[in-house]
Amino acid sequence: MNKLKEAANIAINDCMGVKEDETVLIITDEPLREIGQALFVAAKEVTKEAIFTEITPRANHGAEPPKQITDLLKQVDVALMPTSKSLSHTKARKEANANGTRAATLPMITKEIMGRTLTADYGKIKERSIKIAEILNEGQVAHLTTEIGTDLKMSLEGREGKPDTGIYHQKGDFGNLPAGEAYLAPLEGTASGKIVIDGAMSGIGVLEEPITLIVEDGYAVEIEGGKDADKLKEIVDQYGKEARNIAELGIGTNDEAILTGVVLEDEKVLGTIHVAIGDNSSFGGKVEVDSHLDGIIKEPTLKIDDQIIMKNGKLKV
Repeated sequence: MNKLKEAANIAINDCMGVKEDETVLIITDEPLREIGQALFVAAKEVTKEAIFTEITPRANHGAEPPKQITDLLKQVDVALMPTSKSLSHTKARKEANANGTRAATLPMITKEIMGRTLTADYGKIKERSIKIAEILNEGQVAHLTTEIGTDLKMSLEGREGKPDTGIYHQKGDFGNLPAGEAYLAPLEGTASGKIVIDGAMSGIGVLEEPITLIVEDGYAVEIEGGKDADKLKEIVDQYGKEARNIAELGIGTNDEAILTGVVLEDEKVLGTIHVAIGDNSSFGGKVEVDSHLDGIIKEPTLKIDDQIIMKNGKLKV
């Protein structure tokens, strides 16, 4: 069996737990058509009713799909979304989950990433992700630092840590495939300090030189660096101030993931932390904007209250 077919079968059977009497919807776009078709073929082998639909690629990560797709998402049991721009942080996805649809997004996934990361040990990833999410859940203050200059503090008060386990068998479950992170939305207006993104950035890829974000009162007020920083400014400035909101603190937990420039995989790399800017309304925050961009930080140290979760990229829990 080729790697793509094997990974598609794992996604349908193990990750989503599709049953014979369930309806499965695959939403894709032209750049990821081959992956969408592989998932569709795997779904048809399990269930009596599978639907394949292709949409026009969205302009940006977090942009809404067409209304017809929003409606369709609420009418199926299971949805998988391999698309070139992420549908994770959309109202459409959130409403579908609230309606009972269990869903996984696979933004920008490649055949290579599928073959490498979807055959990981998801039992271990689940255990690791849940453990860190529980610490985030109970924490009050996070302090993120790196040797090259990141120094960011933010409040976690009242916010729920969420594990992205890769096992989505219950009504309304949601996550990425490949999975492997624990994350939350820090309290708006509380993040302050400096973030030096040295790994990769959504919308840009693996960075040639670091991007520095100066953070005040929960917003990236300055974006500094070379041409990658200019490109990031260009992206966020289309969406206004809310696109600069410090939206997410995430910890990678997938030991098979590597830094490739595809944020879907990058944010899952064990030993990295990502901080996102923009929308956080789909996972417990209050900021709604059609943009959600993750910045991957290498070899970080993360302290939650008095507990060190990660030290220079080595997980301590």
